[in-house]
Amino acid sequence: MDIARAPDSGTGETSDAPAPPGPVTAAATVTVTAPSLGRKVRSAARWSLVNTVVMRLGNFATGILLARFALGPAEWGVYGIAQTVLLVLLSANELGVGLAIVRWEGDARRFAPTVLTLSTLSSGLLYVALFVTAPGVAGLLGSPHAAGVLRVMCLCVLIDGVAQVPAGFLTREFAQGKRMIIDALNFALSTAVTLLLAFAGRGAMSFAWGAVAGNVVTLIGCALAAPGTLRFGWDSGQARALLRFGLPLAGASMLALAVVNVDTMVVGATLGNVSLGFYVLAFNISGWPVRIISEAARRVSFAGFSRLAGSPQALAKGFSRALGVLITGTVPLCVLLAGLAEPVIRLVYGGQWVPAAAALPWLMALGLIRIGGELAYDCLVAIGQRRSLFLVQGLWLVALVPVLLVAAHLNGIVGVSQGHVLVAGGLVVPVFLVALHRGGIGLGRIARACAWPFLGGAVMTVIVLGLRAPLGDGRLALLIITTVALVGYTVCVLPSRDFLRGVEHPRAAARVGSSPQGTR
Repeated sequence: MDIARAPDSGTGETSDAPAPPGPVTAAATVTVTAPSLGRKVRSAARWSLVNTVVMRLGNFATGILLARFALGPAEWGVYGIAQTVLLVLLSANELGVGLAIVRWEGDARRFAPTVLTLSTLSSGLLYVALFVTAPGVAGLLGSPHAAGVLRVMCLCVLIDGVAQVPAGFLTREFAQGKRMIIDALNFALSTAVTLLLAFAGRGAMSFAWGAVAGNVVTLIGCALAAPGTLRFGWDSGQARALLRFGLPLAGASMLALAVVNVDTMVVGATLGNVSLGFYVLAFNISGWPVRIISEAARRVSFAGFSRLAGSPQALAKGFSRALGVLITGTVPLCVLLAGLAEPVIRLVYGGQWVPAAAALPWLMALGLIRIGGELAYDCLVAIGQRRSLFLVQGLWLVALVPVLLVAAHLNGIVGVSQGHVLVAGGLVVPVFLVALHRGGIGLGRIARACAWPFLGGAVMTVIVLGLRAPLGDGRLALLIITTVALVGYTVCVLPSRDFLRGVEHPRAAARVGSSPQGTR
């Protein structure tokens, strides 16, 4: 199972002689290596996109088989609890030190053995703690039968801790072609194990053993693709520098994962496993655009933004273009899944899953916000805005918990979805915009990146709602509605094609450059 992380950034200086090198900050790095970096990023982005699309389509097909023929809402609810705990643990299992492999300049093999030792020790201790407390954690989350699933599934925490160093080297070198092969092997084995166990009646435990099998393949594959990186070692000076670098990042990452997964905990604890199963399915559907598009971008965005961190103008231009590409590719998927939620779920998963459709439109809006927020997160990480990250994630979590608790009691899973959008759109987006502005990325660039896709999304919404009533929800009707809506969207976003290709007209560039910030 491929778990996406929420990386952060910081400094790695230390006064000790053998300390690892600091992060990339020199402007010369941007100017000298820009052409080579651009080719690497574009190549890695293409491989990453192909990888993500193929893997997610495979996961999508697997999910359909399981939902229609093997598992019901209650089993999906147990799986949702186990997956939530796993994701939260993975957000900080290696104390954030694994990101030094990607972020710090110089020869990463000098400090990689210390990173591996720290990562493995912390992951092992975390797993032991989870193994002991699994019954209590499962009961607290309203799913006491999930303890065994937790104990098996969270073996991935230990495996991931060992895999951090070789996987970090692949990310550092933009080796997404090799990563695609590794992920394909992961998918093949994890899917085979999950399906065999599910159809044998093992329920949610099938997900757990499938995840473990896939992570073992990933560890072996990364070790073979980055030979010589699985070498343990220890240097006290390096360890101190790594912990100063990593602990704040691990805290921010845990906050980010808590924000994404606290709704599962709330639904499980207040509404039970069946409602949680419907909610998990709806949330997973809403995550299709996030996983297909955003995950592909995030595998290269952090490394790419890190290389541009020394040039505010290049960073602002790169971020705005990346945001425009992501939003342009995501909006049509979000609109179609929101406007056609019930017929899509009925067609794909079967009638027993239709209750999930009520929450899906709101969760699609949340998915769109998440895509922009994750890109902003990576950019703030790259420029060292740790205080801003803590502020955003902390405010988000503090506001979200009470809102979701009240919303769950008032309107079930639909209320939880609405509460998510209320907090994200009303509080988090403005705070992210302020943080980006302080980092040198003005509102004008962000508005330009989003304007045409949002217009196209509004036109698509009108088309979907206008055609659905007379045409109905049959397969032919869905095909016609989707085709017409996509044509309308394409017409609307055509004026932004030069911007998305990175071609900036002199007049537009002059307007952007004359902003009060000077580099926006």
